[in-house]
Amino acid sequence: MTIETPIKPQKPWLHWLRYLAPFLDQDVVHWSLAARLLRWLTFLWLFLGLLVLFSASFPVADAEYGDGLYYFKRQLAWIALGMVGFSFAVRSPLHRLLNLSRWLMPLMVGLILITLIPGVGTTVNGATRWLTVFFIPIQPSELIKPFLVLQSASIFGRWPKLSPAVRGVWLGIFALMVGGILLQPNLSTAALCGMSLWLMAMAAGLRWFTLWTTAGSGLLLAVISIGIQDYQRRRVMSFLNPWADPMRDGYQLIQSLLAIGSGGMWGSGYGLSQQKLFYLPIQYTDFIFSVFAEEFGLAGGILLLLLLASYATLAFWVALKARHAIHQLIVVGAMIFLVGQALINIGVATGLLPTTGLPLPFFSYGGSSVIASLAIAGLLVRVARESSAAEVVSLASRRRPPEGQQTPENP
Repeated sequence: MTIETPIKPQKPWLHWLRYLAPFLDQDVVHWSLAARLLRWLTFLWLFLGLLVLFSASFPVADAEYGDGLYYFKRQLAWIALGMVGFSFAVRSPLHRLLNLSRWLMPLMVGLILITLIPGVGTTVNGATRWLTVFFIPIQPSELIKPFLVLQSASIFGRWPKLSPAVRGVWLGIFALMVGGILLQPNLSTAALCGMSLWLMAMAAGLRWFTLWTTAGSGLLLAVISIGIQDYQRRRVMSFLNPWADPMRDGYQLIQSLLAIGSGGMWGSGYGLSQQKLFYLPIQYTDFIFSVFAEEFGLAGGILLLLLLASYATLAFWVALKARHAIHQLIVVGAMIFLVGQALINIGVATGLLPTTGLPLPFFSYGGSSVIASLAIAGLLVRVARESSAAEVVSLASRRRPPEGQQTPENP
């Protein structure tokens, strides 16, 4: 006769601690290997980004606010909120998240359109992309990204089963989103969202005629936007030949290239970048990679690219193991907004692509960006969890816990 040890009830504060500090979660040992690896790679990426942000933002924060830690401390606060979103995505069944996105996606599109109302949106550097809520600036075009991943995966993953009316409604909502972002004006984010929709539709197997017609329309809108917006046109021209106007339109790119070139093979050392000392503009947001490359050199740049390649490889593995087309499309969308956006940012800093306003995920300063990135990473980890046969059984067995007892999946 054996005596079973009674299971102690889970303490409520411990359950909430897992949302606030998910890296302390004890249940991770029961996750699939892919989910655990993606989780730790996300935290590694985030930690590396914090180190670089501390170095890149310290001089300008000290000059502007008399506190070198100003941007760093605010970023920590945003990351704390982002960790809650990450944990919520990791611990919520995908079917619930998909149902939630069906309602929140139109709401976020509405917030994007509200920024266009004169006197309501907050304008920074000539673009009205922010809303101020209780003295806190939020950027709806960034916060919409995880909901866009979920809802576009849901629509394109069920495309043959949907009625023409439902297809038309959601295509109209997607078009309204891209158009609203374009009018802010924010060509880079509009183009990224449009490309993500196109690539996810292609991965879902939509007809090529539809895809190429949509791509042609998007390209036409981009050309019109560049023709209307003078600063966008100047950006494209400066990308082709930055030395034609080295003190104005080409200044950013030239200073970025000088920073990257100064890093050499091994870099100048952590915290020792010279270009961040008011030579390189917006060094803690869009061009933070240039500071990283100067301080860590070509070796550091290669290691960062290896981190991105590892992340993408694991995501590809998860997509292959996913049992549902919608789950596979979520992985595609997540990779576009994480790895794809990171590569675009690096391409801009190195002069391979025209200057855009896309942040480097987990590196660039910005609350809306880091919250959206952590939520998208949480979606990717959740797909990895539900793609594992062993864990699917484990999750299903936890859906109905004994009365009075809580589980991580049933708070």
